[in-house]
Amino acid sequence: MNLGRCLLQSTRWLQTIQLSTATNVNRTILVPAVQPIQSRNYAARKGTRERKKKKAKAKVEIQKVGFIPHNLRNRDKMLAARVSKKVDDSWKQNPIDDVYCLKYYKWIVYPFSEAVKAYKETHHPEMYNKPEAELYVTIELNMQGEKKTRFVDNFKRIAAIPHKFNHGGERSIIVFAKNVESQEEARKEGAQLSGGVDLIKQIQNGQVLLSDFQYIVAHPDILPELVILRGVMKKNFPNPKIGTLDIEVGKVVQRLLHGISYQAFKDEFEKDFGKIDAVLGTLNMDERHLEENFASLINDVYNQKPKREGGFIKRCLLWSPPSQEKLKIGYEQYVEEKSKSKEKESENVEGERVAL
Repeated sequence: MNLGRCLLQSTRWLQTIQLSTATNVNRTILVPAVQPIQSRNYAARKGTRERKKKKAKAKVEIQKVGFIPHNLRNRDKMLAARVSKKVDDSWKQNPIDDVYCLKYYKWIVYPFSEAVKAYKETHHPEMYNKPEAELYVTIELNMQGEKKTRFVDNFKRIAAIPHKFNHGGERSIIVFAKNVESQEEARKEGAQLSGGVDLIKQIQNGQVLLSDFQYIVAHPDILPELVILRGVMKKNFPNPKIGTLDIEVGKVVQRLLHGISYQAFKDEFEKDFGKIDAVLGTLNMDERHLEENFASLINDVYNQKPKREGGFIKRCLLWSPPSQEKLKIGYEQYVEEKSKSKEKESENVEGERVAL
C-alpha cells in the first residue's frame, strides 16, 4: 500500500512540472515582437550634391621642388650656426704691450692721420711697391628702424667730397631744365646732355635713349612737363631725397661726377647689421685731403639715420689692398653739429607726441 501511494504522488508531481513548463513556453511565444522603426529618405538641399561632387573632383596639386645646388642646401641652418658679424669688444681689456693677441684685447682706435701714415709705410716701394693704392673704409651700421620689428632698407647714394680723385669709371648725366642758364651751367660742370621741353619730345620720339645715361637730374621748374616720362624713368625719376631734384643743378652734376658712390647692404640673417665699403682716395694724396673726404662721407651716411634713439654708425675700419690689415678709426669728432641737431629735434618731436 505504501508503494502504491508513493507511485501516485510521483506521477502527480511530474504532471505539475510538465504543465508549468508548457505555460511558460506559451507565455514566451505570446510576447509581442518589437516594431521596426520607419526609415525615410528625405531629399537633400539644393546644391549639396553638386558641392560633394566638386570636392571629390578637386585635385591636390603637388608643388614640385626644383633642383637646389649643394651650396644652397640647408642654408638656413648654416646661417643660424655661423658666427655673428657684430663685434662688441667693450668688455675686453685695453692692451698694455705693443705685441698682443687681438682675440683677447680691445681694438686700438687710431687717429686718421696715423692710420694713413701706417699704410703709406707698408705700401712703400721697398715693401708692397704700391704708393698709389686705393684707401678703403668699411662702415658698420645699426640698421634697426623706428620699431624693433622694422629695419632700414638698403640705400645707395653719392656723397659730395671736397677733393677729387680718379674713381676709375665714367658717369653719364642728363639734365632737364627750362632755364637756359641752368642748362649751360650743367654742361660746364660735365653733363653729357641738357635741355628743356624739346629734349622731352626727342625722348618721346625715340631720338634720345634714357638708357644711355646713369643719372637723371632735373630743375623743379620743368617737373610738370617731366611727369610724362615717369613710366620710362621709373626709379631714376628725379627725387629730392636722392638729391637729383634741386635748384642748383651745377652742384648736383659736380657731386654725381666726382663724389664717392657707396651702397649700404643689410645682412640676410642679422637684419639689424649693415655694411658700407667705399673708396676715400689714393695713398699718394695729402693726408688732410683724405681726412676731409672721410668727414664728408661720414656726415652723408649719418644723415640717413632713422628717427630713433641710439647710435647708427657702429665702427669704421680703414684698409688698403693688398694688405689684409684693418685699423679702427674714431668717427665721432667728424660728425657735424647740423646732423646732431637734426637728431635732437627728431627726439624732441617724439617726446612731445608721447606727452600729448
